[in-house]
Amino acid sequence: MALAQNTNVLLLDEPTTYLDPAHQIELLDLLHDLNTQQQKNIVMVLHDLNQACRYADHLIALRSGQVYAQGRPQSVMTEALVQTVFGLNSRVIPDPIAGTPLCIPISRVRLSAR
Repeated sequence: MALAQNTNVLLLDEPTTYLDPAHQIELLDLLHDLNTQQQKNIVMVLHDLNQACRYADHLIALRSGQVYAQGRPQSVMTEALVQTVFGLNSRVIPDPIAGTPLCIPISRVRLSAR
């Protein structure tokens, strides 16, 4: 509907929810194409931190309804931010494919083979 209306801005709330991984990437690639080829401004809520880092030019992290941090993914996505905002220990490393931050959650349960 929003595409048919030819708006300059698309507001999306969790557009990848309930999609399998292949369709998530297909949708995010389509949104990227709309942004770069048709100059559509896209604002979306994503809880998948790695998808947000890979596809976003600008991140806004909220904590208790307030802006905690914002900026380019490389400056926003840190282990300290993940701990503070989500209460989750993690490692943030460069994504070997995209070069963007890649967040690896650390479970409290030992994950190595026993």
